[in-house]
Amino acid sequence: MCGIVACRMPGAAAPFLVDALRLLEYRGYDSAGVAILTTTGTTVSSRTTHRVDTLERQLDALDQSGVDGALSGTGIGHTRWATHGAVTEANAHPHRDCTGRVSIVHNGIIENAVELRAQLEAERHVFASDVDSEVVSHLIEHELRSGCGLRDAVTAATGRMRGSWAVVALDAQSGALVAAAHRSPLLVARSEKGVFAASDINAIAQWVDLFQAMRDGDVVELGEQFAWTRAGTGVTPPPFVSSIWSGTSHGLAGHADFMGKEIEEQPETAARIIDELAPRIANGSLWSELQLPPFERVAVLGCGTSLNAGRVIANAFGSLGDVPNSSLIASEGQSAIVEPRTLVIALSQSGETADVLRAIDDLDLGTSALVALTNSDHSTLARRADSMLNCNAGPEIGVAATKTFVAQVITGVAMALSALAATRRIDREYARRQVDDLRRIPDLLAHAIAASQKAIPPLIDEIRDAQGYLFLGRGSGVVYAAEGALKLKELSYRWAEHYPAGELKHGPLALVEAGTPVVVIDSGDRRIESNIAEVSARGGRVIRIGGAGSTIPALGLSLGTPMPGGIDRWGPLESVVPLQILARELALALGRDVDKPRNLAKSVTVE
Repeated sequence: MCGIVACRMPGAAAPFLVDALRLLEYRGYDSAGVAILTTTGTTVSSRTTHRVDTLERQLDALDQSGVDGALSGTGIGHTRWATHGAVTEANAHPHRDCTGRVSIVHNGIIENAVELRAQLEAERHVFASDVDSEVVSHLIEHELRSGCGLRDAVTAATGRMRGSWAVVALDAQSGALVAAAHRSPLLVARSEKGVFAASDINAIAQWVDLFQAMRDGDVVELGEQFAWTRAGTGVTPPPFVSSIWSGTSHGLAGHADFMGKEIEEQPETAARIIDELAPRIANGSLWSELQLPPFERVAVLGCGTSLNAGRVIANAFGSLGDVPNSSLIASEGQSAIVEPRTLVIALSQSGETADVLRAIDDLDLGTSALVALTNSDHSTLARRADSMLNCNAGPEIGVAATKTFVAQVITGVAMALSALAATRRIDREYARRQVDDLRRIPDLLAHAIAASQKAIPPLIDEIRDAQGYLFLGRGSGVVYAAEGALKLKELSYRWAEHYPAGELKHGPLALVEAGTPVVVIDSGDRRIESNIAEVSARGGRVIRIGGAGSTIPALGLSLGTPMPGGIDRWGPLESVVPLQILARELALALGRDVDKPRNLAKSVTVE
C-alpha cells in the first residue's frame, strides 16, 4: 500500500528520497511525490501519477531550474495507493496547508475526515484535494497559529483525529521534522548517514543497521536527538531492533522479474527455515518458547494467500493431532465467535494487514490465546499478539506472494508439530518422522521448479485465450487449488475459481465446455479419477499436476524414489510451484506486469 520515507541528512535529500521510494514500489502505488526543504526556508514539491522514475526526472529538472534556494538534505516522500479520491496529481502526497509552511505525508484513513474538513473550511481553510489526508496539514496549521512548535502542533492535531495514521510533517519555517503513528506502521532510525523515518524497513535498510518501531500514539521529533512523546508527555523510547535485511540485495540477479526470482528462491528459503526450526520441533521446545496456554482447538485468521497458508496449518493440526480446527476470513471477523481455549493463529506477511488487525480487535478471546505468524518481528500484529513466530521469508518484492506462502506453511506446520508433541497429542518419535518429511521439502520444491519450467511453457499458447479457469483438488489438495486460482486471478486478470473436485457435479460442471482449462491437483486421492473423467467427457482441457505421467509431473510422487513429504497429512506443498509458474507464464504471455498486478498492493493497510 502507501509508503512513507523521510530524511534529514548532510547531503542532498532528493537522491535518497527517490532511491527509498523505489524500494517501496513493490508495495503497489498509483502516484508518488516529495517535498524538500530549501536553503532559504521554503519547500519545493514534486508529484506525479506515473512511476518514481518520472518523479526523479522532475526533481532533476527542478534542481537545474534554479528554484528559490538550493534543495537541502531534509525532505519527505510518499507513494500512494488510492482509497479516497481519484488518481490525480492534486490527490498525490505530500499535502500542504494553506500557507505552504506545513507539508505532510500520511498512510492510513482518517475516519472523521469529513467532519474535520467541514470544521476547517468553516474556519476559512482552503483545500486543494479530495483526500482525507489533507486535513492533517490544515489541523497542524491551525495549531501552529497559537505559537507552539511542530511537535506540539502534531500532538494536538492527532488528538482530534479518529482512524489510523502514520504521518511525517515538515515545517518549512523551523525545518522541524515530526513523525506520528497510530494503528499504522512507522519506524525511525539514525546512522552516520543521517536521520530517517519510513513505513517499511526495506526503504532505508541500506542506510541503517538499527531502527525503532513507533507504537500507537507516539509522536517523535526527528532532531539531533529523538524526542519521544505520547499525548504530550515524554515516554520511554522502544528498544532498538536490528535490521535483518540490512545490505540485502533487492536486485533481479539476472532474472526477468522479481516473481521469477522469488519462485526460484523457494528451495533455499525452505532449507534455511527448516534448518533453524527442526532441532526445536520434536522435543516441543519451539512451542514452549511461545509461552502460550493449553488449547483444545485451533482457528486460523487471515486474508488471501495468508489465509490459504493458514488453512494448510489448520489441516496439519487436525490431520496430525485430531485437533478441531477452523479458518476465519479476517475481513468478516466481526461476526466470528471464538470458543474457549482456542489457539488463534493470525497470519499476515507484513503484520500490518488492516483487516487482520481489526479482526483481532473484534474477537473476544477470553481464555483463548493469539499467536502472530508474520514476516516482521516489529509489526503491529507481532506487538499486539500474545506471542509471535517469524516465518523468516526475507524480502519479497513481487506483489503476488510466492516464497512467503511457503515460509508461512513450513513455519506454521513446524509450530503445529511442536505443539502436538509438547502436549502429548503425538509421541516424539512420530514427530521426528514428520520432521524428516519437512527436511525433504527443499528437494521437493527444487524438483517441482525443474519439472514445471519444462512442462508449462508449451501449454500457454493452448490456454492463453480462455476466459475462465477451474482449479480442483481433493482433501489436502483443495487449499492448494485455492491458492492456484488466486495466483492466476492476481496475475492474468482472468476469471478463475477453485472447488473441491467432488463438488464439480453439483453445479460448476456447467461451466466446462470444449477447451475449458481445468487444473487438477492430483495428490493421490483415488476418487480424483472420476472427476477428471467428468471434465474430459465434456471436452475440458485437463491439466493434471501430479506424479509420473501427469501433465506437469511436479509432485514428489513422480520421483524415482517417491518423496511424499507431508502429502498424506497436510498436503503437497510443492504443488504450489507449478501453480505459481502457470500463473506467471500466462500473465507474461498476456503482457501483464507480474511484479505489480493492477489494483493490488503488497501490504494492505486499509480495510
